[in-house]
Amino acid sequence: MYLAVKEIKPIYNHKLILTFGNDEVKLFDMTPYLNISIFKELKNKSLFKSVKVSFYSIEWPNEEDIYKL
Repeated sequence: MYLAVKEIKPIYNHKLILTFGNDEVKLFDMTPYLNISIFKELKNKSLFKSVKVSFYSIEWPNEEDIYKL
């Protein structure tokens, strides 16, 4: 079963604290993804910190997103 992300908090070293629909909290490390072409811009810390939840996906203003984790 897929649980949607309902809240997100960026923290140090390109990590995200994710809160899911069932209130479970997980730490997600984006570091391994930062060398993939679509996510390279997220090496910029201020851009990375601008992450938000939109329609239960993880999005950044540069139109990068992650739908299912």
